[in-house]
Amino acid sequence: MIEFLALEEGQTVVDATIGAAGHAILIAQQLGPHGFLLGVDRDPTALEVARRRLDGMPLRVELVHDSFRNLGNILEDFDLPHVDRILMDLGLSSMQLDDPARGMSFRNDGPLDMRFDPDQRQTALHLCRNSSEKELVFWFQEYGEERYAKRVARAVVRAREQRCLPRTTAELAELVVRAVPPVARRQRIHPATRVFQALRIAVNQELEALEEGLEGSFLGLAHEGRLAVISFHSLEDRRVKHFMKARMQPLFKKPLRASLEERHANPRSRSAKLRVAVKDETVSSDPSAARQEVLP
Repeated sequence: MIEFLALEEGQTVVDATIGAAGHAILIAQQLGPHGFLLGVDRDPTALEVARRRLDGMPLRVELVHDSFRNLGNILEDFDLPHVDRILMDLGLSSMQLDDPARGMSFRNDGPLDMRFDPDQRQTALHLCRNSSEKELVFWFQEYGEERYAKRVARAVVRAREQRCLPRTTAELAELVVRAVPPVARRQRIHPATRVFQALRIAVNQELEALEEGLEGSFLGLAHEGRLAVISFHSLEDRRVKHFMKARMQPLFKKPLRASLEERHANPRSRSAKLRVAVKDETVSSDPSAARQEVLP
């Protein structure tokens, strides 16, 4: 990420998913005292961690509690018509995944929440309680690529009708295990993995936010500015790939993957894909070109 951002002293950089500031610290060290780092995140807890870790850095740092889907408005608020670099590290953070209270994982039992932003009203429990069977099937199929989406959706609706709807992550995981056929319970990954991914994406409207964030990033970048995106599953990577191909100049045809050494040290990096592109105003600026590429 840092290498292909090709940072220079004094630049203005947006870390659109600043999280615990892992990338941001390395960026700040290269921008120098005249640089400007703008950090955005939906998670106020992550922002507080980032604030502490960036405290004392010799450059201007501003942190914003918001979604990168609103990047255009955020840049306007800071009177930034154009910036030099933008990066996005998509999906959820290890900090969120490992906190049972966030309800992101079934490894540790917690409330059926899954929100990136705790100020948001809609939770995973809310979706399970109020969504139609058809909506649940769509999310499980499209966002989780779950083979047994109809079985799981039917099980959720039946549990709701019987007033025994799962309220915790462990209860939902057990419902999924019971809903799928025995052969699915012997797979390498837990049967509930894809269902949890689908619900999390639906709760946080991740794909809609990504498409709006990519467009906002393109409009906010200066000519020859760079956009770098790390994605963690094909639904994200496909959108990033087609957007960059249609609107920008990708630096490489295939995404970069974590090395064997990194994957060994950090197993969660095994599915990460990095794509980087340069804004070239001679490339098509028609947003429909990128959207058409990802339509089913």
